[in-house]
Amino acid sequence: MTPVTFTPIGVVRTPFPDRVSAPRQPHAAAGAEGTIELVPGRGLEHALCDIEGWDYLWVVFWFHLNEGWRPKVLPPRSAGKRRGVLSTRSPHRPNPIGLSVVKLLGVDGLTLRVSGVDMIDGTPVLDLKPYVPYADAYPHARTGWVAPLAPGEAPADPEPGFEVVWSEWAAEQAAWLDATHGVALRERVDRALALGPQPHPYRRIRADGDAMRLAVTSWRVRFRAEGRRIEVLSVATGYREKELWSGDAPELAAHRQFVERFGRG
Repeated sequence: MTPVTFTPIGVVRTPFPDRVSAPRQPHAAAGAEGTIELVPGRGLEHALCDIEGWDYLWVVFWFHLNEGWRPKVLPPRSAGKRRGVLSTRSPHRPNPIGLSVVKLLGVDGLTLRVSGVDMIDGTPVLDLKPYVPYADAYPHARTGWVAPLAPGEAPADPEPGFEVVWSEWAAEQAAWLDATHGVALRERVDRALALGPQPHPYRRIRADGDAMRLAVTSWRVRFRAEGRRIEVLSVATGYREKELWSGDAPELAAHRQFVERFGRG
C-alpha cells in the first residue's frame, strides 16, 4: 500500500520522562497534569475555536520512541499469556499510533492544559478530537480477554488500588535521595505499586528472594505484598560493583554517595 505521511501538530509536555514512569492508561494517571503545545504558524489558533466547550478530548499521538512492532505482546493484565497486539492497547503496533482521552482544564493561546496524561514528555501529537459521551462510551460492551471483576460489571482498570506504605529505612533512603540529589523516587514507586505487585517485564517487577523488586530507572526498590497492602522495604543502586566505581556516567555520583551512606542494600 502507498505509505502515509503525517506532520505533528504539536507536542505533549508531561511529568513522565520515560516509558517506566508513564502510566499505562489515562485512568491510571491519577490526575497527572500536562500541556499540549501546538505549533505556531499553521492557523491552529483558529482550529481551537469552540474547543473549551468540551470536558474531555481524544489525543491521537505517535509512540515516537518505539522501534519496530510485535505481533504478540504481554499486557500487564494478561495473566502471563501473550495476546495479539491488535487486541490490546500496547504501544508496539504496526503503526505506532496512540489514543488517549484527557480532561481539558483550559486553553491559553496554542497551549491546552490537560489532566489524566499517560504520555511520555515530548510525545508528538497528530490530532485532537472532542470526546462525545453518547457516541464514545459503551459501558456494557464486552471486554475481550480482560476478565470482569464481578458478574455483570465492566472491569475497572486499574483494579481496586493497592495501599503502598514505606518502612522507616526505605523512607529515609528515599528522602535522602530527594533532598540531596533531587531524585523524586517515592512518587514514582507509589504510582507503580498502587497498580499491583505482579511480576511483569514491562513494569520491571521481578521476584527477589522472599520479596519482590521494582526497577525505577537505575534504582532498585525491594517490597513485600500482603493482600492489597504493599510495604516498601529498601532502596538500592541498580549498578553492579564494577560499573559503580569505574564508570564515568554523571549519575554515578549519586549512586556512589548513596552506597557510602546506606550500603549496597
